[in-house]
Amino acid sequence: MIAVDAMGGDYAPQEIVAGALAAQREHGIAVTLSGPPARLRPVLLALGAQGELRVVPAEDIVGMDEGALASWRRPRSSIAVACQLVRRGQAAAVVSAGSTGGIVATARLRLRSLPGVPRPGLAVVLPTYPKPTVLIDAGATADPKPEMLVQFGQLGVAYAQIALGAAAPRVGLLTIGAEPGKGNMLTRRAHELLAAEPQHGALPLSFAGNLEGGDLMTGAVDVIVTDGFTGNVALKTLEGSMRFAAGELRSALTGTRTARVGTMLQRRGLRALNQRLDAETYGGAALLGLGGTVVIAHGASTARAVSSACVLAANLARGEITDKIRERLGTAGERPARHFLRRDR
Repeated sequence: MIAVDAMGGDYAPQEIVAGALAAQREHGIAVTLSGPPARLRPVLLALGAQGELRVVPAEDIVGMDEGALASWRRPRSSIAVACQLVRRGQAAAVVSAGSTGGIVATARLRLRSLPGVPRPGLAVVLPTYPKPTVLIDAGATADPKPEMLVQFGQLGVAYAQIALGAAAPRVGLLTIGAEPGKGNMLTRRAHELLAAEPQHGALPLSFAGNLEGGDLMTGAVDVIVTDGFTGNVALKTLEGSMRFAAGELRSALTGTRTARVGTMLQRRGLRALNQRLDAETYGGAALLGLGGTVVIAHGASTARAVSSACVLAANLARGEITDKIRERLGTAGERPARHFLRRDR
């Protein structure tokens, strides 16, 4: 059972409900909606799905412009109720297209961090060729300690093994130079820790060294580790660059009659390229390191994107991502979360 926050997202509840319904009808994924029943019943009726999806009442809503404090202001919001269903064992995962800050804060409050994981990491899939690459953290923890980047590596490896089928994922550290001594204090210390023997019984990481920004889309590694601030900037930069490139390519392919004829001849390859670059096929970002599976879809998600997010959440739950993370952390995952000292600036 997947708990879907029906009120999160720019196009909620219509697109969210339609996507949840598609996940259940087309992929056999049992879905429960959280949200105000009075607002969801007409949507279900319009979709011909009255009584088909279970609705758990949640009268409050976290707005798209609200951040972390919403988790305290709105304890009965639709995202809080969805997380509570997972905590009680009534759902296997949460899917929401709401405010990222609100989701992260609410999930941390309701699901709690796994022992030995002070902060969660947000994992996204980059459409690299010939195989996708995981980027973590993409915005959940903006100012981590070096030890947390090592944990992000463990989280990313577990995700890559389940979601991407990578048998032995290779890990790279995003910084400003390929040499070990390049970067700021955070990345230099993180490089040392990633290259060292694992501590507290954690499973070893296949660390490939530093990566620069130009390596993000090369597929050189399976998991790219960075802090949430840098990761979010990198991700948004890539998204903007892809939109620009797609627009320029579209103009070039339709600008003349000859170009349009050539485009018709290459339509199969262009469709495959569009499918690979379409963010809606990847299902969103996975918030890892908590006592439950959480998938955060894009705020502007359509029904197709929500359906993909439900499929991703179901796959992660079936793959027992939480147990795999505990296994990778070793005895560190059995100890209380440490409070690392802040690094010098």
